[in-house]
Amino acid sequence: MKDDNHIILIPWDFTPVAECALQHGFKFAEKAKSKKIVLIHIIKSEKEHDEAVEKLKQVVSENQGKNGLEIEALVRKGSIFTTISEVATEINSELVVMGTHGLRGMQKLTGSWALKVIINSKVPFVVIQEPPNETDLKDIVFPLDFKKESKEMLNWVNYLHNYFSPKFHIIKPNTTDVGFIKRIKANIAFSRKFMDGKGIDYEIHTAEGKKSFPVEIMDYGIDINADLILILSTKNIGITDYVLGAHEQYVIANSSKIPVMVVNPRDDLIKLEAYY
Repeated sequence: MKDDNHIILIPWDFTPVAECALQHGFKFAEKAKSKKIVLIHIIKSEKEHDEAVEKLKQVVSENQGKNGLEIEALVRKGSIFTTISEVATEINSELVVMGTHGLRGMQKLTGSWALKVIINSKVPFVVIQEPPNETDLKDIVFPLDFKKESKEMLNWVNYLHNYFSPKFHIIKPNTTDVGFIKRIKANIAFSRKFMDGKGIDYEIHTAEGKKSFPVEIMDYGIDINADLILILSTKNIGITDYVLGAHEQYVIANSSKIPVMVVNPRDDLIKLEAYY
């Protein structure tokens, strides 16, 4: 995040939703003053390499220089579950912008598979399903619960504030658990202090508690016509979560097709830093 180049990585498989991801990438690049977008196409065998390179060169040629951006292409042999995050780290990417249904040409990517791709990354993913709206990000839903890792999200709240100046709609779960209530209150107090200190526009909403929290997050997002949902993935997620369906899966693959920014907890971040 501290790199001045602000590189954005986009998984590419020549499908319409990959084009949508690129359009979202352009919007983020424009606001974050990015200098480069990198397209990554993953192949299963080396015999696919030359054809993939030629096809990707055409995509680069068609988009080179748009919005003053350098477009670079990479073709790698590997798996979507590891290679995307590896390349993101390798090129010091700031964000990965990915279509949830845009990787069928490599390995089908829907539902829990998207979460498997995201969960290994140190870099946040912005997951999209449709082309971007004409307007900027104005209203962002920010779920805040009892997890101590939630404080890490404030770095990205500040990132989005600096580049888009949106209003953050904090939604907290409605629970009767005394321990959870105490921890939620602590996270809310910490977030208030941070956001007030940065001049960030926000409001706080309590979920009704009549449905599961992920469902109420999305209902709220629909109600306010949200432009983005900002969520934290579950730390140390296991195979059971993939099989049964982690809460993140519901939000990422939401039927309203609201873009979702997913941030993974970082063991290497000891304390909250004001990156920006």
